[in-house]
Amino acid sequence: MGKNPNEAELSPTQRALVAIRQLRAELDAAEAVRHAPIAIVGMSCRLPGAPSVDALWSMLIEGREGTGPVPRERWDADALYHPDPTRYGRLTSRRGGFLTGLEAFDAAFFGISSREAPQVDPRQRLVLETAWEALEDAGIPPSAIAGSQTASIISVLRADYEVCSRDEDRQIENYTGTGMASTIISNRLAYVFDLHGPSLTIDTACSGSLVGTHLACRDLRERTSDLALVGGVSVNLLPWGELFFSRINALATDGRCKTFDDSADGIVRSEGAAMIVLKRLDDALADGDRVYAVIRGSAVNQDGRSNGMMAPNGHAQRAVLQAAYADARVDPKAVQFVEAHGTGTSLGDPIEVEALDAVLGRDRAPDRVCKLGSIKTNIGHTEPVAGVAGLIKTALCLHHRELVPTLHFTTTNRKIPFDRMPLEVQTTRGPWPRPDEPLLAGVSGFGFGGTNAHVVLEQAPAPTAPAAALEGEPWLVLPISARSTGALRALVEAWRARIEACADR
Repeated sequence: MGKNPNEAELSPTQRALVAIRQLRAELDAAEAVRHAPIAIVGMSCRLPGAPSVDALWSMLIEGREGTGPVPRERWDADALYHPDPTRYGRLTSRRGGFLTGLEAFDAAFFGISSREAPQVDPRQRLVLETAWEALEDAGIPPSAIAGSQTASIISVLRADYEVCSRDEDRQIENYTGTGMASTIISNRLAYVFDLHGPSLTIDTACSGSLVGTHLACRDLRERTSDLALVGGVSVNLLPWGELFFSRINALATDGRCKTFDDSADGIVRSEGAAMIVLKRLDDALADGDRVYAVIRGSAVNQDGRSNGMMAPNGHAQRAVLQAAYADARVDPKAVQFVEAHGTGTSLGDPIEVEALDAVLGRDRAPDRVCKLGSIKTNIGHTEPVAGVAGLIKTALCLHHRELVPTLHFTTTNRKIPFDRMPLEVQTTRGPWPRPDEPLLAGVSGFGFGGTNAHVVLEQAPAPTAPAAALEGEPWLVLPISARSTGALRALVEAWRARIEACADR
């Protein structure tokens, strides 16, 4: 028999072996596609105390918080305040996390008329703005993706603007339906940018933007999409959320999130918007994109029937962690940092840490500690934005190769035996525990209705070639243009601040 025998010359057994090898190769190829890494190539945010990703990183490394007193234009917190949670219609906290300038929206820039603009929910406006900024950060002109299979997946929760409009007895206008509907939040993004990929508005509460990330990664791997804009948005115009959490004694009375601390007494409600741009890693590297971090895998599950609709389910949390690391094909013992859901409740924090210890701590050497953190101690609980906010924080930590402090942690929650676990709260700015190893991290998000999500991140691969240094004259011309005089002034000031900030580094 020669070196390359024809199929007819093979015995039945040999033909079977050839077929098995071919099937194995096809199976391996399918598995590679199913687990293909996804790159985070762009990010943007509007969060309490952090109107940009740069501002967020400064807040994180400096250990500051962006929460504060409730603005008077939202509601009269002093009039509603009472320390007794059993009092109907009263708040147990006067603080929260809020954005400024919600009314400052350049409607014409996005092709929205002056008549339609007042009918457009501020959440839609924030999504358009953060999507544009995330694409800018990724170096992708919106015109370059018009007509493309780009997904737009946005996580939402409550529609305060619609309720406010009803309370004010506003006239129903031609644009009221599209302006107020939550489904339009993602659909308007697709419409304005002419995106033809899946466009979904998701509501699984606090896990929503991580669920959206999970779905976007799946679509990218299956080539349903070639790019994805994934984010979350929340705007708190009414105090009913605070009234609810006050009533069930789950609102932090001092207005500070104290994750893992023995004084933890509840959440701090916040609002915000955040967006990431996702792309298959192979495509990102081929296009020379800057990659913040790589998504290795993810998982989503549900609590099902547990101790109560809102009660955390430790068994389900362990299951979603195990599924995420199996999907990522990562040994949980190799993970160096987890951005926890970490809402700062006396019940939820111990259950989450117990689940993390069961999966990440199992058989882990005591000296290979895994650090824990929660961005909620900086910005409060942004609910549908929380997952992607934690994802951005963790991607920045991977990108800068630094961990940042978790605030308000002084005394360990007595229900969390950290002394018997290879887990430790990150309380200072510092290096990763094992910087000489591949940097791996996880991000958790648990919805109060029981939908859980976990995403596994890895440091970005090193660039194949260093960026070429500029030669010649040290001065460069920066052309700046805008669609209106006011927008031009704002853009000039934004660039001035950006350049001054870079000059200080």
